[in-house]
Amino acid sequence: MTATSAVRSAQRRTQSHRVMRQLHLWIGAWGALAAVLFGFTGLVQNHRALLKIPQGDATELANVELPVPDAARATPDAMRAWLSTVQHVDIDNQRVQRAAPMQYNGQTIDPPARWTFTGGNARIVTQIEYREGDAMLTLRTTRQSPLATMLRLHKGVGGGVSWILLTDSFALAMIALGISGLILWGRGRNTRQMVFSGVGAALVITLLIGASAVV
Repeated sequence: MTATSAVRSAQRRTQSHRVMRQLHLWIGAWGALAAVLFGFTGLVQNHRALLKIPQGDATELANVELPVPDAARATPDAMRAWLSTVQHVDIDNQRVQRAAPMQYNGQTIDPPARWTFTGGNARIVTQIEYREGDAMLTLRTTRQSPLATMLRLHKGVGGGVSWILLTDSFALAMIALGISGLILWGRGRNTRQMVFSGVGAALVITLLIGASAVV
């Protein structure tokens, strides 16, 4: 390699390093707020049992019983359609819970299934509970406190499509930030220095904890 080629190669590496630094800074700026929000809410949820950290609360706004027409009692999908078209309740999630058969006077009885429908957003939550075969259902509306709202958003509940897209961009930013940070950190270091470092130790500890969690 000639001296001119060596200089050009060094210039390209320097330019690549500068571009990587700028990408790292801009990506970090975009994901900084997300890091604070998700870091805080993640700590709150991780230690809720051990440290008795409050998880926010909910204020009941309404608790009413509504008559259910025969057509809506046929299936959970029919119930969901009726709630949407007639009661104007948008349902995000539906669940059917079937209890185990019971023995009574020597006979096997199948308890009615419980249908649960949930809608609303991160702040206002609407929950409908219905026992299969009943003529009435219970509709309950609650308002979440700011902390409870943040925790729901952390779990991707109630944010809608726009929130999902935003959090996806934050997640991609965190991945890109980590990769670019490792590239910048590894510049000028040999393999041995990278293995016997804080990053190497963190990788080993992460693998050990992950393996113990799986077993």
